[in-house]
Amino acid sequence: MALPKRITIHELGPREGMQIEKNPVSTADKIRLVDRLSECNFHEIEVTSFVSPKWVPQMADAEEVVAGITRRPGTRYTGIYLNAQGIARAVKTGKLDVEGSLSVTASETFSKKNTNRSIEETLAEAERRIDVLKTMNVPTHEVSVMAAFGCNYEGNVDPQHVVRLVDRLIGTAADYGMDIGLIQLADTMGWGNPLSIRRLVGLVQDRWPDKRINLHLHDTRGLGLMNAFAAMEMGVDDFDAAVAGLGGCPYAGFKDAPGNIATEDLVHLCNEIGVETGVDLDRLVDVAREAEAIVGHPLPGKVMRGGILQSYRDRASSTSSTSSTSSKSSAVAL
Repeated sequence: MALPKRITIHELGPREGMQIEKNPVSTADKIRLVDRLSECNFHEIEVTSFVSPKWVPQMADAEEVVAGITRRPGTRYTGIYLNAQGIARAVKTGKLDVEGSLSVTASETFSKKNTNRSIEETLAEAERRIDVLKTMNVPTHEVSVMAAFGCNYEGNVDPQHVVRLVDRLIGTAADYGMDIGLIQLADTMGWGNPLSIRRLVGLVQDRWPDKRINLHLHDTRGLGLMNAFAAMEMGVDDFDAAVAGLGGCPYAGFKDAPGNIATEDLVHLCNEIGVETGVDLDRLVDVAREAEAIVGHPLPGKVMRGGILQSYRDRASSTSSTSSTSSKSSAVAL
C-alpha cells in the first residue's frame, strides 16, 4: 500500500447539500452551517452556487449567504458557476476565492439533463469559458469529468472515454496558455467500486504522472468510503466530501438516495489508518448533527451516530485505569 501521509478535503455540504433539499433552508441557517464548518479547520469550504434561481431556487440567496459568512484565515471559500454571468456574480461578492474549472460530463444523456448541452457542445463551450475566465483574471488549474465511472441512464462508462475527455480539456487549456495541475474524476451517480476506481485512476496516473487527482465520490450504493480507501492506496490525496452526507445531484434520477460521502466518516477513516487530514473530528461530528437538524430529516452520516472510536478507547482506558487504582487501594486496605 502507498497511503498518503496526508489528504486534503474539500467540504461541499453548504453548496451541494442545499441544492437538493426539497424544503427551503433559511439564509441564516446556511450561514450558520458555513461558520460552524469554519471552526473545523478545512482547507476549503464550498459555500454556494451562482446559478439561475429558475432552475435551482434553493440557491436564490447566494449573494446573501456569502455576505453573511465569517471567513477564517487558512480556509478557502469557493462557489460554483456554470456561465459568465455566474462567474461575474461570484467575483462581485469580493469575498470568495474564485477559481475556474473546465468540466465535461462523460454521459451524453446526463450531460443534456444536467447542463442542457451535449458533450461536444460542452467541449466547444470550454473555449468561450476560458475567454471569460481570462477577461476576469480568474485563475484556472483544474479540469473535471462528471459521471466518470457510470451513469444511471447509459450504464458503465469506458475509462478510455474518460481519458480522452480529460486529454481534450487539458489540450484546450494548453492552447490558451493554462497549466492544469488537478484532474477531478466525479462519481456523480455512485457507480464506482474499488476495482473501477483503481482502473481509471491508474490510467490517469499513467497518462499524466505530474498531475494531482481529486475524487468526488458519492455513497449512493454504500461503496463511497471503500472507493476512497482504494484511491488512497494508489496515492490519491485530494477528496471532496459533504458534512453528514449532504448532497446529491437533482438530475441523476434518484429518489432519496445518499449523496456525497460524509466528511466526518472520511475523516474518521483517515484517523483510523494513520492518514492526516487536519480536520477537527470532534467539532465536525457536532456540526453533522446540527446539519441534520437544519434540513429537518435524517442524513446518512454514520460516525455522528456510532461515535468516534478513539473516544471509546479513551473512555475504556480511563475506566481501566480507575479500576486498577481501586484494586490497589483495596489490596492495601486488606
